[in-house]
Amino acid sequence: QGRLVESGGGLVQAGDSLSLSCAASERKFSRYAMGWFRQAPGKEREFVAAINWSGASTYYADSVNGRFAISRDNAKNTLDLKMSSLKPEDTAVYYCASRVWGEASQDQNDYDYWGQGTQVAVSS
Repeated sequence: QGRLVESGGGLVQAGDSLSLSCAASERKFSRYAMGWFRQAPGKEREFVAAINWSGASTYYADSVNGRFAISRDNAKNTLDLKMSSLKPEDTAVYYCASRVWGEASQDQNDYDYWGQGTQVAVSS
């Protein structure tokens, strides 16, 4: 129930691009708001991007706005995060999350299900 599996992480150089994907097993995926969060070593988990159920509305943290793009394919039950112009400070474990009820949110406490995370490392 509500299983999310991230993929696509890896080690890249500053300035490179990388795409993350999150596969959802929940058949009601198309009804859920979704989000990406990240946690760097020694830091709290933080909001990265969120998208509403239809994909029509997206939200970004100031630190990634203009560099990252969140999207979803409800027919395939997938959520993507395209990251460009990566910086060393983007290094973190990236998590996708789903919110069963409610709009897309920047508050991680609003989300009900989480993936296991995928590591992104950006070298300078």
